[in-house]
Amino acid sequence: MGLAICVGILADLIENDPESAEHFDEDFAVVNRKLAEAGLPPHVEPRVLPPLDSRAPIDGLPYSFIHYLRRAYAHRVTTPGWMATPLPEDVDPTEDETLEDVASTFESHLLCHSDAEGFYLPVDFEEVIFAEEDETDLPGGMLGSSYRLLEELVLVAPALGIALTDGQLSDEEAARLADGMGDDEGLYREIESWLLLYESARLSIAHKTAIVFT
Repeated sequence: MGLAICVGILADLIENDPESAEHFDEDFAVVNRKLAEAGLPPHVEPRVLPPLDSRAPIDGLPYSFIHYLRRAYAHRVTTPGWMATPLPEDVDPTEDETLEDVASTFESHLLCHSDAEGFYLPVDFEEVIFAEEDETDLPGGMLGSSYRLLEELVLVAPALGIALTDGQLSDEEAARLADGMGDDEGLYREIESWLLLYESARLSIAHKTAIVFT
């Protein structure tokens, strides 16, 4: 079992699993209720999409991997110029004090999100949207913006040795990152998480479709 991350889920389900599509229609209704409460425009999830060409060769991760990326982001935010090095196998990234400090501000869309379910939306808002204590129908309990997620991934990229040009990932650099996957060496957890999330955010914004954690 692991974390699946996808874009274009409703369009895919309408074509291949209409019964499950009805479930996501209900989830998007809850999402739009929270957007309205925050004074934001609704998100209209596409019901038909062209093929989405992700340069990430994976569509999921072990649940632990994203925590390594989150740790790297927290350190890069607090110490510009910080460069990641592989954590020893016996060190838990979730116990990192810097990560805990940055997450406790509840400002980061990368950090303030469920590890197992929920949405990032192609809606441009600054603050993470949280469910109220008595609300149980919002998957993951938090809503993030694909725009903010992409910005945070761009910020942490240099710390992982990822080269961007004006915040854009070239096909050549994407291929280099993808080619290194499966080696289980160095910063592989951080880089696999980064590339999958970056491509998801890029496609989310380009096609106005939600990123869905399942």
